Amino acid sequence: MSMHRIAIGNDHSAVAMKQEIMAYVQAKGIEVVNVGTDSTESFNYPIAGYRVARLVADGAVDGGILICGTGVGIGLAANKVAGIRCVTCSEPYSARLSRMHNNSNCLSFGARVIGVETAKDIVDAWLGAEYEGGRHEARVAMLGEIEQTQALGAAQD
Repeated sequence: MSMHRIAIGNDHSAVAMKQEIMAYVQAKGIEVVNVGTDSTESFNYPIAGYRVARLVADGAVDGGILICGTGVGIGLAANKVAGIRCVTCSEPYSARLSRMHNNSNCLSFGARVIGVETAKDIVDAWLGAEYEGGRHEARVAMLGEIEQTQALGAAQD
């Protein structure tokens, strides 16, 4: 599935990078929904991670890009939402393979870890890859089963 509309979220450490990545993605003809902060005042990354993940899980957008200092915290927040498979990447190879093999629907990276040109390369690799399905389908389905097991366990408590 190619992405025509994505959500982007960030914390205070990633405002400048978010703005550059937004413009870069929009120049490719992809609509961007900005749910991050545009201020450098302290902003809690779980808020942006959740907002993006919710839009992706609800089908309002095709995918999400998340940026914080390392990309780790915001990605962890996104992965708490059922149906989200967010990958944190510092290089393009993992981004591409995460789409091809894991059907990742969110991408995160760190504004304090990589430069904007590397971020663009990662975004290109992620956006340009397609899920292969086939032998990978059973494993991706297992991820969904883990989520269902967790939800059932919570319901039984």
